[in-house]
Amino acid sequence: MRIMTWNVWWRFGGAWREREDGIVATLLAVQPDVVGLCETWAGDGTTQPRLLAERLGGFDATFAPTSIPPVPHPPEEPSQAGVQMGVGLVSRWPITGRTVHELPHPQRTGPPPTAISAILDRPGAPFRVIVTCLEWETWFAQDQLAQARAVAELAAASDLPAVVLGDLNASVDQPEMAPLLAVLADAWPAGGGDPAAVTLSSAVPQAPLKAVKQIDRRIDHVLAHGGGLTVERAFLAGDQPIDGLHPSDHFAVVADLDWDRKP
Repeated sequence: MRIMTWNVWWRFGGAWREREDGIVATLLAVQPDVVGLCETWAGDGTTQPRLLAERLGGFDATFAPTSIPPVPHPPEEPSQAGVQMGVGLVSRWPITGRTVHELPHPQRTGPPPTAISAILDRPGAPFRVIVTCLEWETWFAQDQLAQARAVAELAAASDLPAVVLGDLNASVDQPEMAPLLAVLADAWPAGGGDPAAVTLSSAVPQAPLKAVKQIDRRIDHVLAHGGGLTVERAFLAGDQPIDGLHPSDHFAVVADLDWDRKP
C-alpha cells in the first residue's frame, strides 16, 4: 500500500485556490492509498480532506481542528475568515474507530494541538493511522518533546500495526524525534530514500526561512510500528512547481509499505 504525508499550507500565501489544483494533480499522479494532511482546512461547509477524497474517487476522509500552527488573527485576506486549521486523513479504506487526542502543551496557552488516531479497515489487514503536527517554535521545544512522547505512546499502545504521519517539525537527528524513533521505524531510509532529501526547502519561494530549526531538513515523516514491516520504496512528491506554482511550502513524503499481511 502507498502511504503519503503532506503539509498542504492551509490557506496561506494568497494563491491557495491555484495551489489546490497542484495538490489535486499531485495526488492523482501519486495515487496514494492513505494520505495524512497537516495544515489542512475546514470552512465554507466542507473540509479540504473531504474535497480531496472526492477527487481521488470516493475515498473516506476525516478532519480535526488543531492549534498548530495558529490561524492568523486578523485574517490576512477574506477567504481565511472563519476557516479552521486542522489535521486530516484521507483513505481508500473505511475510517473507523476515530479518536481525536489532545496533545500536551504546558508552555503554550490556548487551545491544544491534536492528533487523529483511526483504524483503517483494510480487508483482512486493518491498521491504525495517527496524523499530527507538532510544535515548531524553538522556545517551545519542551512542548514538542512532550507531544512526541504522547504520540509515541499512542502508537506503541496499538494492538494493530500503526503508522504515524505528519509534519513533526524535527529531523531524525534532532532530540525531539527520539521518543518516536524509539518505538517506530523511519520508512525513509528503509525504503531507500535519498539521505540528503529535505521536505522544507529554502529553494521554494514561499519557504519560511525564519524556521531555522526546520528549514532544509526532512521534517515530514512516515513512521511505522509493527512486526514484519517491509518498505519497498520511499520518495518525495509535490517537490516541483505545477504551472509555475509550488503546491505547498512543504514537499510530501510517500512510502510503499506493508506488514507482510495481504488483503
